Amino acid sequence: MTTTVDPPAALDTARMRTWHRPSLWFAAAMAVAAVLTVAAMLLDQRTLLGAPVWAKPFKFAVSGALYYFTWSWLVSLLRGRLRTVASVATTVSVVLFAGEYVAIVFQAARARPSHFANTSPFDAALFQVMGMMVAGLWLATLVTTVVLMFTRIEDRAVYWAVRTGAVVALLGAGLGATMTGPTTIERAEIKATGHSDLIGAHSVGVADGGPGLPLLGWSTTGGDLRIAHFVGLHALQALPLLAFGLAVLATRLPQLRESAVRVRLVWTGSVGYAALVGLILWQAERGEPLIRPSGTTLAAAGLLAGVIAAAIAASVLTPARKAVR
Repeated sequence: MTTTVDPPAALDTARMRTWHRPSLWFAAAMAVAAVLTVAAMLLDQRTLLGAPVWAKPFKFAVSGALYYFTWSWLVSLLRGRLRTVASVATTVSVVLFAGEYVAIVFQAARARPSHFANTSPFDAALFQVMGMMVAGLWLATLVTTVVLMFTRIEDRAVYWAVRTGAVVALLGAGLGATMTGPTTIERAEIKATGHSDLIGAHSVGVADGGPGLPLLGWSTTGGDLRIAHFVGLHALQALPLLAFGLAVLATRLPQLRESAVRVRLVWTGSVGYAALVGLILWQAERGEPLIRPSGTTLAAAGLLAGVIAAAIAASVLTPARKAVR
């Protein structure tokens, strides 16, 4: 059965009138914040743990803009009581993220770490409050992710991409918890002196603040847990974009005009993306920099690439008997 492929309804700009307004406006505010923090980095040359003090507010602003722009659209796909529940949960998420972002900016202005800070009782208390905000944000996202499972979308590839993207993003967000425990260095410092200025770290095998990738700051000498967290979180954008891209390509490539083919490719992409997050996390936990993988990591990556390539070929070449639901 061959289907006529039209641009997904979700891409219709007229539908933006139904998007969740608080998250849409917040995404716009985060885009403005990203521009302002770039200006701040140019004007304020202070550094913190080896990075510009305004680098973290910039990264959070860009990530927040993408994240809440996407959720604004996702909420618009729901109807009735499900939309009401998702709207409330997304608004709660916006408020909590805004609170966390204010704390990040406040600490950047003071040239103090916002995460893992234990320099003073005030810094420690602020980080604990931020931790509660993050926990509440994750729970609010869990609610919206569960509700999203009941979304009805005509294009089956988009239907599955939205669901798998939301689930992988939720898991990616949860990976932030891997950074909160004291490191070996910090435990030794606490044992020796009874105190450590930081409790928790991004890096594995090296101290935070060492050499890192430009702007991103991801460690180039040790593992970095932020990478899997970031990549996983943005499955929310990557997988729906994959489905939209397949729909556009299907207007030119006959092999993609079968809905079942595109669904199989989305599932292949989703499983592959989740496996990639796991691979990046595994690499970081072993203290390896992203840009200097060991032979073991390269072998695992090669195996993953081979499996995904085979799955893509099978998805395209296998005759579609009926639409996958």
